[in-house]
Amino acid sequence: MTTLDVVRIDDPADERLADYNSLTDVVLRSKHEPAKGLYIAESSTVIRRALAAGHRPRSFLMAPRWLDSMSEVIARTGAPVYVAEEPLLKEITGFHLHRGALAAMHRPPLPGVHELLAGARGGAGARRVAVLEDVVDHTNVGAAFRSAAALGVDAVLVSPRCSDPLYRRSVRVSMGTVFQVPWTRVEEWPSGLHDLREDGFTVAALALTDDSITLDELVASPPEKLALVLGTEGDGLSRGAVEAADLVVRIPMAGDVDSLNVAAASAVAFWATRV
Repeated sequence: MTTLDVVRIDDPADERLADYNSLTDVVLRSKHEPAKGLYIAESSTVIRRALAAGHRPRSFLMAPRWLDSMSEVIARTGAPVYVAEEPLLKEITGFHLHRGALAAMHRPPLPGVHELLAGARGGAGARRVAVLEDVVDHTNVGAAFRSAAALGVDAVLVSPRCSDPLYRRSVRVSMGTVFQVPWTRVEEWPSGLHDLREDGFTVAALALTDDSITLDELVASPPEKLALVLGTEGDGLSRGAVEAADLVVRIPMAGDVDSLNVAAASAVAFWATRV
């Protein structure tokens, strides 16, 4: 039987905790996590989903009260488990760990766009894809992934400047569904949208233009393979992304409201185009 490698921590400066030091937004908004080849999974639910997706932990950090409920899952990994009282956890991480558990996870390598699309749906290939351009709010990224998972989107692509889907807050808001939906980063933007067309996708940009069609019109005659491109908060899609699309789609609005938050817009578009 595999046993837990439990290490009791009483010194916040313990060098074994380097992965968890000062996990504040200011630090993590940099490339701190990607540069170290890790991401931080927060909460027992998120950790379980990361492990179920085959992601490999480097270590765990948690309060004593979470040890029993997590022991069976983490024992199989062989990774060390650092245990500290909650006031000390806050001193180590820089925030109140009210969900009780963290894991430093190795980042899996990202596939190329063509590889990702071909391998989606168990190898049958993606038919509906979400594309996020420069969405910088981590909460919106996580919410978009959660909607994508709930509403059957096959894959998500993110632009080079889009926030990291494996950032701690993005993962938490997604409730770990970021591990369920295949995703990768498009290296060239917006020219990378042409790769979707090569794979047979109709690229639909969600934006407000004079020649846009409504989401209802798109749904009335849906393409066989559809890529929905959603833009950053505030400015929306760039001109380059709109010009690279096959068509422009708008969500019909009432009450003199011209647009929705990108997370809300993604949920509406994913629901309307679900199959």
